[in-house]
Amino acid sequence: MTRTPDPSFLQSVNLMFDRAAAVLDLPPGLAELIKACNSVYKVTFPVKVRGRIQTFTGWRAVHSEHRLPVKGGIRYAYPVDQEEVEALAALMTYKCAIVNVPFGGSKGALSIEPRDYTEDELERITRRFATELIKHDFLSPAENVPAPDMGTSPREMAWIADTYRTLRPNDMNAIACVTGKPVAQGGLPGRLEATGRGVQYVLRELFRHPEDVAAAGLSGTLEGKRVIIQGLGNVGYHAAKFLAEEDGARITAIIERDGALVCDGGLDVESVKAHLSEHGGVAGFTGTGIEFVPDGAKVLESAGDILIPAALQGVINHENAPRIQAPLIAEAANGPLTYRADQFLRAQGRLIIPDLLCNAGGVVVSYFEWTKNISHMRFGRLERRLEERRGDNIMAAIEAAGGNPVPAELAGRLKSGASELDLVRSGLDDAMREAYGEIRNVWRSRKNVDDLRTAAFVIAIEKVALSYTDMGVWP
Repeated sequence: MTRTPDPSFLQSVNLMFDRAAAVLDLPPGLAELIKACNSVYKVTFPVKVRGRIQTFTGWRAVHSEHRLPVKGGIRYAYPVDQEEVEALAALMTYKCAIVNVPFGGSKGALSIEPRDYTEDELERITRRFATELIKHDFLSPAENVPAPDMGTSPREMAWIADTYRTLRPNDMNAIACVTGKPVAQGGLPGRLEATGRGVQYVLRELFRHPEDVAAAGLSGTLEGKRVIIQGLGNVGYHAAKFLAEEDGARITAIIERDGALVCDGGLDVESVKAHLSEHGGVAGFTGTGIEFVPDGAKVLESAGDILIPAALQGVINHENAPRIQAPLIAEAANGPLTYRADQFLRAQGRLIIPDLLCNAGGVVVSYFEWTKNISHMRFGRLERRLEERRGDNIMAAIEAAGGNPVPAELAGRLKSGASELDLVRSGLDDAMREAYGEIRNVWRSRKNVDDLRTAAFVIAIEKVALSYTDMGVWP
């Protein structure tokens, strides 16, 4: 008997879109306009590596220009193809709408395995790729602003920004051509952690609503919850770290490409990350009660309270979905569930926090960084000392009323003005909480919307549709 394969990544995104569009009363043709990818630029370029010419292929897809600039990361991965880039660009459009960030959606990729190249080689390849994008207006602070994604980091963003400044020396906003840069080169504190931190914030918000927690078959708070992390890259690492250190969650499994670590008592995330960085995998990590499982994919199916897939798309599909046990799934990666897996798990009553929201922390803080760059002023510069003086006045009032000095620890908190990192985290928390509230309201109040993903798509479609109407593109 031949099994029907899962839809592709792009097909899954579009099917999820169609499911939500079907419950809306949109004018004929508008849904297709919103869903369509506006343009894709494919580039093939040569770079001399180790004495011979190698040819590299990259893409930059622009899904929607209903807002400018368009925004989306650049990933270095092998294999990668145009369909994947288009799917990621579409998700960026919807994410930006959901978290109220005024960007359109875009995405880029280079078909390369970064681990196969030295730092010097990667720099030359990155600069050449950036040059091609800049020449064709697929990279600029006013039109198309990349950020890090899988396989890239602040290092690559610094190379791209420097390349842009070299080619566009008269652009006063050149530093805003990419986000996710090193802090010393125009970046923003808190950007590196932003996507993982956003996962934490949205889980915290869900757990503020007991009825939502009950919908997942859970109760109580994040304290003590068993968490399975798939992928300890930038997103998975920060999500695991903050949930364990600040919310008391128990990281009972970490899955990587060479296998998985399982420990019912909880894993030390920092120690595992250090081992992974040194050895390139989790194999060989030992400790009390820790088991190494060579088949990491099987650990996705193990018992736990919260499953956080934080690596690749399609890791939960129609084949393994029936064996997934976690009642709550937080999609920290882009597209970790295929459409068929999503349909099955929804029917089973699992609660899924969709990537459209759960993965959106990075673009929220990218927006903050871009805003800082084009305003040419760091956050908090105008008000920090005013906040300190206000704190002094509050302490003076407390001491005058009570007759005793304010304890030193409290005095320090009152006198301390918010740092740039404090403001970034506050803004991210507000964005994630507000977005969850909007999605939750649709989920709880609208007929024919019975899950968070459909609710998220409904909100995204309505906001993008309103933009086209306001622009006069649609009557």
